[in-house]
Amino acid sequence: MLTVQWRKVILLSRSAGAAVLGGAILLAVSAPARADSVAVGGCIGPWRTFNCVVRWGEAGNPLVRNVPQPVDEEERGHSAERERKWLDRCKPVIAQDAYGVPRYRYAAPGCEFGVIN
Repeated sequence: MLTVQWRKVILLSRSAGAAVLGGAILLAVSAPARADSVAVGGCIGPWRTFNCVVRWGEAGNPLVRNVPQPVDEEERGHSAERERKWLDRCKPVIAQDAYGVPRYRYAAPGCEFGVIN
């Protein structure tokens, strides 16, 4: 559940422009939400340098990026070849670090970014 104290934000701002902006953000965030999306917003700063922002997007883990799957056989073959080259070069292994956290280790530099030479 997203809770933001919009009344305080609008009342604390003495600038009419900031109040209008705060109201616009309130309307944007208070619209009915779909189950597959989320909106997060907030305001910060004193009345002269008031700043608000709203971000919206798909619901779920913001750290996970969905990668589109190949659509045809040629693309699937190219994708499989690229992955084979990456595995041959990088040889990923999961090993515990000094704190006991499992982390990937790679045989070549740049592998953590998907680099293939």
